Amino acid sequence: MKKVVKFGGTSLADGRQYQKVVDIIKSNSERKVVVVSAPGKRFDDDIKVTDLLIQYAQESQQDGSQTAQTEIITRYQAISDYFQLDAAIFAPILDTILALPDQEFIDPDYRLAYFKAHGEKLNAMLMAMVLQKLGLPARFIDPSQAGLIVSDNANSATVLPETYTNLAQLKYDEEEVLVFPGFFGITPNEQIATFARGGSDITGSIVARGLGISVYENFTDVSSIYVANPKIIDHPAPIAEMTYREMRELSYAGFSVFNDEAIIPAIEGEVTINVKNTNDPQAPGTMIVPEDGFQPQYPITGVTSSNHFSALYLHRYLLNQEVGLTLKLLQIFYKYGISYEHMPSGIDDLTIIFDNRQFNQTTIEQLCQEVQEVLHPDTLKWIDDYSIIMVVGEGMLRQSKAASEAISVLSQKGIPVNMINQGASQISTMIGTSRADADQAVIDIYHHFFKNRKEA
Repeated sequence: MKKVVKFGGTSLADGRQYQKVVDIIKSNSERKVVVVSAPGKRFDDDIKVTDLLIQYAQESQQDGSQTAQTEIITRYQAISDYFQLDAAIFAPILDTILALPDQEFIDPDYRLAYFKAHGEKLNAMLMAMVLQKLGLPARFIDPSQAGLIVSDNANSATVLPETYTNLAQLKYDEEEVLVFPGFFGITPNEQIATFARGGSDITGSIVARGLGISVYENFTDVSSIYVANPKIIDHPAPIAEMTYREMRELSYAGFSVFNDEAIIPAIEGEVTINVKNTNDPQAPGTMIVPEDGFQPQYPITGVTSSNHFSALYLHRYLLNQEVGLTLKLLQIFYKYGISYEHMPSGIDDLTIIFDNRQFNQTTIEQLCQEVQEVLHPDTLKWIDDYSIIMVVGEGMLRQSKAASEAISVLSQKGIPVNMINQGASQISTMIGTSRADADQAVIDIYHHFFKNRKEA
């Protein structure tokens, strides 16, 4: 049985980390498909290669400075030197870096995407070179060669259906190790376009689904996905197994170990994801599995919070009786290109919750003015101080009191709750609090459900 294995930027930051990755690949003959990120940080104050490439793109258009270019070459050269690659073997990587500014682009967005994507592309080329030097029959696979086709959106692309047909037809030797760059694909117009940040996770899922591989090992710098953020909770319990939809719900509000968009191809291909640690590869990690047949051991699988939300609050008597109210709101949102997250309501009140990363102050002011003019609410407030707590677990389907327990805990601790929303799937409860209370809310809910549990 083949496995897809993906390695994040920290796992590939330098030669020593590269050696760990090579050892992991060599330790299991089933690991035949490798997806790599660009080299990440080697230490806390270091710069990721992707950020250096963004700097390179800017410098090459401005003052012609070679600061970033030199540092990028140094980063890849250091890994090459660690494995004692011949200069002639490394030459294509050096030539590619030097030639990046010489290309022609249809617009600035595609220029930036081209530069960014080369962090992964060059690293996949280098990984194939290293594996070949060590005696493994490795081959670099360019997304254009594999037919990994994405939408025409330079820096936030999505995979197109024909990709899976193309990957299914990819010719390769059963003994080969295929090395794919993560993070980018090719548009129908043959331009490079990148996924959102964390997009190498997405590539891993796409490749697993397209090649019909049922196990996707995602190597990171943590040994498990934990039930709560370790920056908030000291030594939180690890999660041994969770479902796709639990991961999606938790990723939405702050879980950052695995890219939430990467779940979609895995769901479609029924691919089991195993999140593991490059620095502790023997640890079992966390399995992310389909819902069918899953038997939850506990009512709650995880609790997390996110502060990137704002809300628009409306109050007007008999608001619920106005026909077409929601349509009017949606037309306003459409006009400004704004999506909303949730819309909890009462008979006289309505709150619309947004991801505030899509706003600037001018847009907020214009939006509020238009809502006032169209709907004439008695009260209209924009609320920036908004955080969402997500309490998630397949076990909530069986133990409905879990949601009320979480809310009761916050009430007992004196934390005000300004919104409660039970997810349609019934495996999550969303709780709105102020940002100042968010971390404490997570702590209190965690201790109520997980304090005496060693594993979730």
